[in-house]
Amino acid sequence: MPGDLPPDDFRSAMHRVADLVADYLEQVGEYPVLPRVRPGEVRAALPASPPNQPEPIDRILDDYKRLIEPNVTHWNHPAFFAYFSITASGPGILGETLATALNVNSMLWHSSPAATELEELVCDWVRQMLALPEAFRGHINDTASMSSLLAVAAARHGLPGLEIRQRGMAGRPDLPPLALYISEHTHSSLDKAAIALGLGMESIRRIPVDADYRMDPKALATRITEDRAAGVLPLAIVATAGTTSTTSIDPLRAVAEVAHGEGVWYHIDAAYGGSAAICPEYRALMDGLETADSIVLNPHKWLFVPIDCSLLYLKDPDALKSAFSLVPEYLRTAEEDQVTNLMDYGVQLGKRFRSLKLWMTLRTFGVEGMQERIREHCRLARAFADWVEASPDFEVCAPVPLSLVCFRAVVEGSLEEQNAFNERLLTAVNAEGSAMLSHTKLDGRYVLRLAIGNLKTTEAHLRRAWEVLQRCAQEIAGSPASPR
Repeated sequence: MPGDLPPDDFRSAMHRVADLVADYLEQVGEYPVLPRVRPGEVRAALPASPPNQPEPIDRILDDYKRLIEPNVTHWNHPAFFAYFSITASGPGILGETLATALNVNSMLWHSSPAATELEELVCDWVRQMLALPEAFRGHINDTASMSSLLAVAAARHGLPGLEIRQRGMAGRPDLPPLALYISEHTHSSLDKAAIALGLGMESIRRIPVDADYRMDPKALATRITEDRAAGVLPLAIVATAGTTSTTSIDPLRAVAEVAHGEGVWYHIDAAYGGSAAICPEYRALMDGLETADSIVLNPHKWLFVPIDCSLLYLKDPDALKSAFSLVPEYLRTAEEDQVTNLMDYGVQLGKRFRSLKLWMTLRTFGVEGMQERIREHCRLARAFADWVEASPDFEVCAPVPLSLVCFRAVVEGSLEEQNAFNERLLTAVNAEGSAMLSHTKLDGRYVLRLAIGNLKTTEAHLRRAWEVLQRCAQEIAGSPASPR
């Protein structure tokens, strides 16, 4: 009779998978960080049609080892310095595995009591680690993009007299234009939130930044005054604690004074930088974090939890619940007035058991262990920045408050030629394979980004990356196309 994989076969396969995972984590540093594969090459090596007959699980795992593992970009590599470096830690992987086996949908307390209550617990643990007031209540989403979208949706629902939940936004001459205030360096997920929520890109107000790429509160206040005079209704202000390009930290308390004075919802994107706030010295850099109406933090970025896991905190969780709670008859339960039903806090009904991997990671490392690892990453970033600053051929391009260094090679020529040189440098370093970096643009300059966040990254990995950067820069400078 057809059924699942036989128990003995499953057990044997799980043992092999455990070995595959353990071997990968031990040996991932031997792979080039960026796979040497051309577009379409992986697909071409796989059958174009699904198999008609069952295949042995060992054959499938052989193909995984041969075709899949070598051909991913190795985010778990200790020399992965691109975007924001992350770690799927051992305890997090164990938690993810167990959650997959349980296969629960924690949409209701009734549909998974332990998953619901563990989610509430671990969110409160992290709240305490961040020194946030008890009023903040958290829940887990997939990514910061969804968390920020929900925060803006809660802000929109709270605008008095608009009744958007009931009446929508289309075809309403009584609805004033709405404005969402972000800085020039706010993550693009807020732009997408404006698109998804029907606000449109024209609702975005990009507030200028200072020399350290932090939002200018005076410019913010001026723009809100101008908008009100023009009949525009301010919707929300978004500040960032650790911007994507530079990890700059907006002046959170000064922005809060504008938000509170204007009666505008205040959201803080701390998806990356917020993790550092578990260390008192870095929490001090985020003075005013507690003034927000909503905050997003991603444990999958810098608390060593496998992707995806994003915490959204709200000072008034009912603001979000009233925007989205909708309970059809088939989801009503006898306990609903006594418990939290996580489906009420967003658009998604289905909800994975993400809290298990966070719980296991927090318990395994402890608060002090987490702090120690974050401090070491920040120390390594400062060390790398010192090497760059000591070199006449490179320059640091932004402050280094956390574990990201923005820098570029210094070459003669026009801005376009300088940018082209640094773009070639990034391509050459990534092609070499021993490290992977990413880039951004600051004031029109093409700038390289080196982010540190992997548990296994050591100073030796940074030394190797620095050597490759210098060698590749010298090789490009000696080529006929170089402006030097």
